Amino acid sequence: MKIPEHDNPSILIVRLSAIGDIVFASPLIHALRQRYPAARISWLVQPESKALLEHHPELDEVVIWPRARWQTLWKERRWLTLWREVASFRRSLRERDFELALDVQGLLKSGLLTWFSGAAQRIGLGSREGSQYLMTATVEKGGEPRRIGSEYLYLAELLGLPVDRFEMHVGLSDEDRVSADQLIEKHQLKRGFVVICPFTTRPQKHWFNASWQALLEQVAQNWQLPVVMLGGPGDRQPAAEIKASDEELINLVGETTLRQAAALIARGSLVVGVDTGLTHIGIAMSRPTLCLFGSTRPYLDTTHENAQVIYHPRRCSPCKRKPTCHGSFDCMAEITAAEIVARADRLPGFNGGGQ
Repeated sequence: MKIPEHDNPSILIVRLSAIGDIVFASPLIHALRQRYPAARISWLVQPESKALLEHHPELDEVVIWPRARWQTLWKERRWLTLWREVASFRRSLRERDFELALDVQGLLKSGLLTWFSGAAQRIGLGSREGSQYLMTATVEKGGEPRRIGSEYLYLAELLGLPVDRFEMHVGLSDEDRVSADQLIEKHQLKRGFVVICPFTTRPQKHWFNASWQALLEQVAQNWQLPVVMLGGPGDRQPAAEIKASDEELINLVGETTLRQAAALIARGSLVVGVDTGLTHIGIAMSRPTLCLFGSTRPYLDTTHENAQVIYHPRRCSPCKRKPTCHGSFDCMAEITAAEIVARADRLPGFNGGGQ
C-alpha cells in the first residue's frame, strides 16, 4: 500500500452507514489528523447518519450521498435524470482532488463511490461484492475481534497511523447540549437518570419486553432513578409496548434528533442497551455502559473500564444473521435484570441512587 508522504493530502473516508459502525470507525479521523496535520479530511455518508460527523472537530467536510434520490429516480425509470445526477455527483467528488480514499465499508456501493472519487490510492477494508476490483489495494479485516472497532484499528496500524489515542468520538453542537439541558430540566433529571436503548434492526439482537419491564422495576427498587428510553421514529410502536408497563418511564423515542439523543446519553448516569448505535455512543461518551449482546456479539472488550458487555455464549454462538434457535433467542433470554443491576453497581463511575 502506498499512502501520501506530505502533510496536506486530500483524504476521503467512505463509510455510508450504520450508526454504530460509523461510531466504531470515527477514531480514524484523529489518527489521520495526527499523521497529516494539514490534510483536508472528508467523510462520505448517507443522509441519516451525517449528524454523527457534522461537528467532529478534526473533520473538514461531510459529503452526503443522495441515496434516496437515486433510488427514486431508478424506480420511476427516469434514467436520463439519474445518469445526469450520478455524473454530477462523481464530478463533484473528483473536483476535490482526493489523493487517498479509504473504503471502510467494503461493499459494492461504497466501493463504487470510492472509485467515483478518482483518488489515486483507493484502499478497501474487507472489500467484497466486487468492490475489491475498484480498489488499488485491499486489506482483510484483522485485529483482535474481541476489541471494539478492532478492524479499524488494524487498518490504521497497517497504514502507519498513530494509534495511541484511538478513541471513538461523536461531536455535539452547543444547540444539542442546550436541548439536552432543557429535557433534563423538563423531566426533572438533574439528580441523575438511566438511559435504556432497546431497539435495533435484527430480532436476534433484541432483549425481550418482559425483561425490560423487569429492569424498570429493579431500577426503581434499587436506585430510585428515573429511566429515559431513546430510539428513532421507527421505534415508536415497540417503545409504546414497553412504556405501557411503566407510567414513570420517560419515553423520548422518536422525540429527539440523533445528536440530541447523544447529548442526553452524555449526561446519563448509566446506559443500558442492546447492540445498537445509541449503546455504542454511550461508550464513545465515556458513560457507564452495559451492552447486552447475544448471538451477534460485535465485541467483548470495550476498552473502557466503565463499560462492559453482558454476554452468555451458547454452542450456536455467534450465529450472526443465521439463527438456529427458531426465535427463542436463548442467549438473550439468559440475561436477567438482576444481573444487570449487580453488574452496574460494580461499574466505575456509577453510584446508583447516590448520584
